[in-house]
Amino acid sequence: MDTTQLLKGVLDLAVLAVLDREDSYGYDVVRRLREAGLEDVGDASVYGTLRRLFKAGALNSYVVPSEEGPHRKYYGLNASGRATLADSRKTWTSFAQTMDTLLESR
Repeated sequence: MDTTQLLKGVLDLAVLAVLDREDSYGYDVVRRLREAGLEDVGDASVYGTLRRLFKAGALNSYVVPSEEGPHRKYYGLNASGRATLADSRKTWTSFAQTMDTLLESR
């Protein structure tokens, strides 16, 4: 099965879940997603998702100076993002349970 298509459908949820744990900058979000097992996630996809979620009002952002290069733009969940995450978590849980039932061996 091509996991890239599955990833497209859940990338918003995955990014929100990562940011629910702590605020983070773009590459750190990519790194954390890959460490969690989403090795196929692309940098550009994550950066695009962060921009889209920010534009939609689900994220706050702020800039932190870096001694090791350019300043970093951090993203964090706001009230709208937390509500979106809660709704998406419920939807995902229900969907995953349905798929588990369909895929059970008889």
